[in-house]
Amino acid sequence: MTGFAYLGALLVALSGLAVIDHRWRLAFWAHPRRAAVCVGVGVVGFLAWDVAGLLLGIFARGESPHMTGLLLAPDLPVEEAVFLTLLCYNALLAWRGLDRVLAARRTRAAGEVAR
Repeated sequence: MTGFAYLGALLVALSGLAVIDHRWRLAFWAHPRRAAVCVGVGVVGFLAWDVAGLLLGIFARGESPHMTGLLLAPDLPVEEAVFLTLLCYNALLAWRGLDRVLAARRTRAAGEVAR
C-alpha cells in the first residue's frame, strides 16, 4: 500500500485546495471553464518541459517505494501529472487570492480618499 502514499498525499493536497477554492470561490467555483483552461495549459506546458528534459537526458525518473510505478510515458510517472496539477492549481489560487486582496485594498483606499 505504500506504493500509493505519494499519490494519496498529492490527492489530499488537491482536495485541500478545492476546499479553499470552494470557500472563497477563487477559480473553479467562480469560473470553471477559465480555471480548467488555465490549469490545463499549465500542466500540458510543464509536461512538455518534462518530456523535453527526459529526451535530452537532463531529467531522470527516481525510484521510490512510495510511488505507484504507473507511467504516462517512459520515465514519466503518473504522479508527475498530479503534482503539476497541484502546482498549477496552487499558483492559480494564490494569484486569484492576491488579486482579490489587492482589489479590496484599492476599494478601501478609494473610499477613504472620497471622504
